[in-house]
Amino acid sequence: MRQHEHYKELIWALAKTDFKLRYQSSILGYVWAILQPLLIFSIMNFVFSSVFKRGAGSEYYSLQLFIGIILFNFFSEGTTAGMASLLSKASLVTKIYIPRWTIILSSTINSAMVFLTTLLVLLVFFVWYRFLPSFESILFFLLYILMTYVIILAFSFFTAPLYVRFRDLLMIWQVITRALLYATPIIYSLQMMPEYVQRVLLINPMAFIIHFSKESMINNHFADVWQNLVFCGVMFLIFFLSIWSYKKLSVRVAENI
Repeated sequence: MRQHEHYKELIWALAKTDFKLRYQSSILGYVWAILQPLLIFSIMNFVFSSVFKRGAGSEYYSLQLFIGIILFNFFSEGTTAGMASLLSKASLVTKIYIPRWTIILSSTINSAMVFLTTLLVLLVFFVWYRFLPSFESILFFLLYILMTYVIILAFSFFTAPLYVRFRDLLMIWQVITRALLYATPIIYSLQMMPEYVQRVLLINPMAFIIHFSKESMINNHFADVWQNLVFCGVMFLIFFLSIWSYKKLSVRVAENI
């Protein structure tokens, strides 16, 4: 029990340190946690709503767009931070003995802390539009946030020990996330695509999460129970497989650094 408490304190200390260091040298400091997604949203909302009229006919296009942006940013930043966690804290890995999984976990928690600040902005958006989602919608949205974090953890535990050996992984992943941005229904709705394209896009788990987050929060439309059960089951299976792979791959992490 004491050991578990020690791990909790260690993980939280590492996460807080990461959060502070992230904005330490910037003039605006913690404001960037909110400002960055807002700037991305402002640009994309102007381009796709005003210029290309992508949001025409949709009263709450801006809300849907912001939901998609903050969820995808959480996924993108969380997976990138998790992958680079062991290498970015090489001194902890090589000079001090602490469970290496705590380093990975703390990096993803840091990303989650940044994401929580954007949820406050989302709340302001809903107040501004005078739109109140149903209680059921909010519950499903929280479920999809949890599933996003499970995906981040699974990816991080699998790739963090690999990245120590293969430094090109980060650059490859950055290219893939840019491609996934457009393969995920953020700036467009999934219903705009032909059915066979929809099925292909939904192979991407973030497409499922963002599509049904937007649908539940704005349109009060939900995925079928079996769809949610299958999706959550597959994600947790992948998570447990990533834990197994981490145990196999992390044996020589310190040597490879």
